Amino acid sequence: MHILKKAGMKSVRTILWSAILLVVFAAAFPHRACASGPDSGDGKFDPKEIIFEHLGDGYGWEIPFDHHRRMPLPVIVRSVDGSWHCFSSAHIDGHAVYSDGGYTWTVPASGDNKGKVVEILSDGSEYRPWDISITKNVMALFISVLAVLACCWPVARWHRRHGYLAPRKFTGAVESLIDFIYRGIIKPTLGQDARRFAPFLLTVFMFIFVMNLLGLIVIFPGGANLTGNIAVTMVLALFTFFATNLFARKHYWKEIFWPDVPMWLKFPIPIMQVIEIFGVFTKPASLTVRLFANMMGGHMIVIVLTLIIFILADLGSAALGATTVVSLLFSIFMLMLDVLVSFIQAFVFTMLSTTFIAMAQERGHDEEHQHGHDKVGTAGIKTLEN
Repeated sequence: MHILKKAGMKSVRTILWSAILLVVFAAAFPHRACASGPDSGDGKFDPKEIIFEHLGDGYGWEIPFDHHRRMPLPVIVRSVDGSWHCFSSAHIDGHAVYSDGGYTWTVPASGDNKGKVVEILSDGSEYRPWDISITKNVMALFISVLAVLACCWPVARWHRRHGYLAPRKFTGAVESLIDFIYRGIIKPTLGQDARRFAPFLLTVFMFIFVMNLLGLIVIFPGGANLTGNIAVTMVLALFTFFATNLFARKHYWKEIFWPDVPMWLKFPIPIMQVIEIFGVFTKPASLTVRLFANMMGGHMIVIVLTLIIFILADLGSAALGATTVVSLLFSIFMLMLDVLVSFIQAFVFTMLSTTFIAMAQERGHDEEHQHGHDKVGTAGIKTLEN
């Protein structure tokens, strides 16, 4: 035990010395560090470009500490004449012009098509093609799906082989997380409908949680800000919207189109109907904006705290050294906080989705009476069979 404690102390010392050396290196070579980032066109360091480069999508995966090179990804576009073309994004990296059998492609650095692949026509104009390229966000979605499968598949395989025996190690941790969400949110809220919607809700939770965690990792396969992309959060919210409304009971629609309120509130002017229909669409909108804003804000804070080191590089080595220490400490604190936020946001999205689905599964008095009658009838049939 004493040896293990000494080994643990050595590991802590190694981490601390590594952090100190990193600070000293950044203070000693500020101009080299600044030179690796994007500039504003006149050779100056452009922090805004770095922020939007990280938060946005791209046709390549950034290599850490080198913004001039990227891991290439496949570009798949449809030309103006209807022909399809597939080539590596390395050919158009850095706004380079790529020619392929009479077709010319590039990524403009400015204009309406900035950051998007365009075809340069013979008259010099730009044509925006139909683009189904495997961009950084698309690739990150594939990686997130594989990561969720890698986490959940061992749990299913374990219980298929060992019944109700509790797994250990990583499989046991994943099972505990799944059980916490099911017994803490889904089962108490949905009741007897829990098993019906649990696969969807648990998948949503694991998918968001994995995407959030991968977004906190700087290097590949992390670094893609998926939940900070409003298109991704909107699609997730649309799944909840469809699960809520496509499987809703009669009482849910009755409360929307003919709610139990005084007649003058719903006829002849349908005041309550308009409010209720508006609420049907504001629920997924709130899910979209809540997840998007929280995750994008967290990423932006960490980036800005880190970029303070380079922004203040011109003040001298002494000021840069002190700024580096403070920025690194705040960045590490925000990253640890973002790990907690990653879980909380996945938890909140799942909780609200469960609540919206539960509201659509409520039964009216007639439906509840009929449901109770059916249960009694089924129990009587089973008794007679026994």
